[in-house]
Amino acid sequence: MTLRMDIDALQALCAIEDQGGITRAADHLALSQSAVSHKIKRLEDKLGRTLLTRRPGAPTFSEDGRALLTYARRILALHDEAVLHLTNSPLTGHLRLGMTEDTTSGGLSRILARFARLHPDVSVRTHVSQSLSLMADLEQGEIDLAIMQIFAHETRPGDIALFHDHLHWVASPDLPLPDDRPLPFLAFDDNCFYKHWAMTLGQAGGRDFRTVLQCASNAGIVSAVEAGLGIALLNARHITPRMTIIDPQIGAPPPDIAYVVRIARKSRSAPARALAEEIQIEARGQNVLQAV
Repeated sequence: MTLRMDIDALQALCAIEDQGGITRAADHLALSQSAVSHKIKRLEDKLGRTLLTRRPGAPTFSEDGRALLTYARRILALHDEAVLHLTNSPLTGHLRLGMTEDTTSGGLSRILARFARLHPDVSVRTHVSQSLSLMADLEQGEIDLAIMQIFAHETRPGDIALFHDHLHWVASPDLPLPDDRPLPFLAFDDNCFYKHWAMTLGQAGGRDFRTVLQCASNAGIVSAVEAGLGIALLNARHITPRMTIIDPQIGAPPPDIAYVVRIARKSRSAPARALAEEIQIEARGQNVLQAV
């Protein structure tokens, strides 16, 4: 007989990871703790594998449990996609989407592709720009939705937070940092909020900067830092082994950043809200900015 896995059991398995344990997963699923445990035990019996370690101080999931989680999320995504396609009224209209360059890859691309398959009657226009430009476009009603970086302390109540990261001053280990002249600074462009911070609060640490390169591409800035052309502000996910963090030598500690989804205050776009909800669901318990 062909082995079949129960959708509810896979949902329970994902909820245990997303919510941080069986008790919280049970609350999230509106089930008793014993019911959730029973679903997982039945799944383990069917597979003949141990999925949860159940040992104090040990990781929640076994190696097999971790492997199944990856498949479970893909199975549930397809399941939900099929249900949505067959039961919901078709979504139509226009969606004006803004994104920063470093959010155009990874898990978000997969979410956007699935959204396009689910809603073929939605016309999507995507615009890639710097965060400050996207903020202005949102305020002026030029776009309905933006996926962008902001300083973490500037997150709004309505924002969907995808990921938090640390911002650092970085340089090549071979780049000298003299005390008697301005430091060569690598900036994305005039609409880069990293540059705005560096030229105001960043210089309050007592060091002067001289912009030697402006490049809108993250890959271009990373390459220039590695080559020793100058110093730059980069978040941790873009720092490579060929760079050195030099925060103590600059003096002004950079603030943390957040990647967020933000809907324009005056937007009435149903597709924009549907996409925001899709991203929010996908973002629970995982970093959708990681490549998949």
